[in-house]
Amino acid sequence: APPAASAELEAQRENTLAGKSQRSMTCTEQLNEDCAAINPRSVFYMALNLCSSIAIVLVNKWLFNNSNFKFPTLLTMLHFAFTFAGLQVCACLGLFTPKALNLLRVCRLSAAFCGFVVLTNISLQLNSVGFYQVMKVLTTPVIALLELVLYGKVLARPLVAALTLVCTGVAYSSMTDVELNMNGTLVAIAGVLVTSFYQIWVGTEQKDLEANALQLLYYQAPVAALMLVPVIPLLDDMALLREYEVTSSTLGLLVASCSVALFVNLSTFLVIGSTSPLSYNVLGHFKLSLVVVGGFMLFGYAIDMRNVLGMAIVLVGVVWYTHVKLRAQAAAKAMAAAEQESLLRPDSAKV
Repeated sequence: APPAASAELEAQRENTLAGKSQRSMTCTEQLNEDCAAINPRSVFYMALNLCSSIAIVLVNKWLFNNSNFKFPTLLTMLHFAFTFAGLQVCACLGLFTPKALNLLRVCRLSAAFCGFVVLTNISLQLNSVGFYQVMKVLTTPVIALLELVLYGKVLARPLVAALTLVCTGVAYSSMTDVELNMNGTLVAIAGVLVTSFYQIWVGTEQKDLEANALQLLYYQAPVAALMLVPVIPLLDDMALLREYEVTSSTLGLLVASCSVALFVNLSTFLVIGSTSPLSYNVLGHFKLSLVVVGGFMLFGYAIDMRNVLGMAIVLVGVVWYTHVKLRAQAAAKAMAAAEQESLLRPDSAKV
């Protein structure tokens, strides 16, 4: 069957499985079935991404505030250069085998990443933090729309409802300082589109190029680092950079930030490759909730009840989304096993 038809058939099957009415079960039985459907590898990837993402926020916050290192684009370039170096070490140790990939497709993925970084930084400069966060939330429905239009992937209604709840919670908690302006809005919309394509391509390129996360990131990291070099003078203060003195503590924080970034970049590719861009987005919203809570606890930020209520809504949505996805996966495995059994069964109709 053509790829588009296969994708549509697979999406329809997932939609049917997720939307079917289920027999009445107790909460314990549902929890046991959910746990049985969990993929331990995907859980490990998500946990790695969750921990490393929170760690890099804390390290970078310390680097920006305490060491006065105000050069985020340069830092991102260093992250990818260090990621490539780390993957080179992994390849030398035999942890994975580099694979020759189509450089044009890798450049497209790297360009999307650079566009995501550039537009995100400009959006944060032009918009209030509240509006910036609200626009980031739109990445989730935009990914769902693009996957529907480009790949014929239809979401089941329970998944749509769970994603809506998650996005509503994040948007509500960010509505404390929303301010609108034309230039900022246009840049934010462009950033949402580029980010959505980037996250989709991270998943599709692994399948289309038949490369695992390590092999794809091994190519993308150096290309993205080189593409960011000419962008640094546009976004970072070069006069301040030339006068900046690197101390031993700053150097230590830079090494720590780059080391954690290696795990962030790698786990991002692993999570999207083993789950989906939408699941990665839901994980991202959950990370945002933890970061907000951490800000209250660690940095003494003022508590706003809209933040608390919004994060509670996000948590409910994340749990609901996870439950629906696990139920759909369990049903898909059961159907696949039944189909395999029917193929192995002797054909009694033959004479």
